[in-house]
Amino acid sequence: MAGLLPEEIARLTEGGASFPSYRLKQIYEWTRRGVLSFDDMNNLPPEMRKSLKSRFRLFSSAVSAVLEDEDGTVKFQITLEDGNKIEAVILNDGKGRKTACLSVQAGCPAACVFCKTGALGFTRNLKAGEITEEYIFLKKHAPDISHIVIMGMGEPLFNLEELRKASGFFCDKEGFNISRRRITLSTSGIVPGIRDMADNGPDLKLALSLTSAREDLRARLMPVAKDNPLTLLKESLVYFQKKQKSRITLEAVLLGGINTGTEDARALSCFARGLDAVINLIPWNPVDGLLFEGKALSPPPESEIAEYEAALKNRGLNVTRRYKKGRGVMGACGQLGGCP
Repeated sequence: MAGLLPEEIARLTEGGASFPSYRLKQIYEWTRRGVLSFDDMNNLPPEMRKSLKSRFRLFSSAVSAVLEDEDGTVKFQITLEDGNKIEAVILNDGKGRKTACLSVQAGCPAACVFCKTGALGFTRNLKAGEITEEYIFLKKHAPDISHIVIMGMGEPLFNLEELRKASGFFCDKEGFNISRRRITLSTSGIVPGIRDMADNGPDLKLALSLTSAREDLRARLMPVAKDNPLTLLKESLVYFQKKQKSRITLEAVLLGGINTGTEDARALSCFARGLDAVINLIPWNPVDGLLFEGKALSPPPESEIAEYEAALKNRGLNVTRRYKKGRGVMGACGQLGGCP
């Protein structure tokens, strides 16, 4: 029941004894606050709490582990009702802003070679209620969370319909009332999904995990690129910006000696031309056992990162760098999929 909007709670409960609308709103308010039991809903009559407990479950999933890094990152391992495990993270920028990083799938079908989640394979999509339960668990731990990034396990645009439902819960004015401008969805570049999102929502900020703007290299690093070539991908981004009128983030995971050369900077500059975009550089976060064409991946040294960043800025690009957060609990970008 947690994660449902009031009208969804009404539909769920109409099969048995119906409850007045103000009681349904009270239930909704309690689920939003993250109570773990119907018994904790102390402004409901005892008989109503008893009826709810006998007929419904408050949560379908449960927190099975919580790991805290010294940099303020907190990673949750969550066990779903079918036994699958996912992970969600509270990110702390060190300046007081906290962000919930949520998963949308158990595993991931995108299979990017530099990502731990991609190495797990794909099990299933999460339901909207399971996505919202992640947020409720994180929000209960850190009530001052102000932003959401859909950058956890899975490819969001392969589960767009359930994500639409979940975003309705996050943005409901009578609920968490999060501005859609404070929610960012990161995709590996699914062209039909970007166009669908542009036409039908959710109206969220968009980040593209580009990594390389060299067609051949990107296809070797990110298998989904074979069905979503750069020409069509850029056309979809241009279309998205015309419809949504918002800046796009182009994310580049930096892999030592692979995608940080002069040719890479030139290609990225060409791809970004004509887009209102910021380039976010993400030095690769180590994951044991991940290989690229038979060789172990490694993060680039600082000198390589600085040189690549300078090359992009010299081409007039707006560049930011994501600094290391959550590595101590395997909670950084690309590391989700197994508690240490």
